[in-house]
Amino acid sequence: MDAQPKPFTTILDLLRWIGWAQGKAGEDWIRERELSHQQAFALGYLVQNPGSIQRDIAEITRTSAASVSSLLQGLERRELVERRTEGGNERSKRVYATSAGVDLIAGFDTAMAAAQETILAPLDQAERDTLHALLTKITAELPQPTR
Repeated sequence: MDAQPKPFTTILDLLRWIGWAQGKAGEDWIRERELSHQQAFALGYLVQNPGSIQRDIAEITRTSAASVSSLLQGLERRELVERRTEGGNERSKRVYATSAGVDLIAGFDTAMAAAQETILAPLDQAERDTLHALLTKITAELPQPTR
């Protein structure tokens, strides 16, 4: 008895579908680089915020310090990040993406722009402008996402 999936018909169903397509493109890009979602996110954060401390990374990834330590160990084994002590304080280590880490995630924004183009391909420019205006109107009334 094969149950047919329920068709996506509501506006929010369709928006979730679009979000799923964009998310899948991002996951595929990350998976090609043999990274977990959290590793890719942390690496991207470190590229934008060099010299962060583990507590900052735990906060932004919404995880524990122990989980961040494990995550960073995996990235260190691949020589994608390095931890450095600064000012002679062995207890406080700053974390930096290495050039290999920077290179590995370079192009993510371009890949996501290509995914957006694929998703929006059925729309002409006027339709895209209308969709953008409508979504801007809706989101103006919503709280800003924190991540």
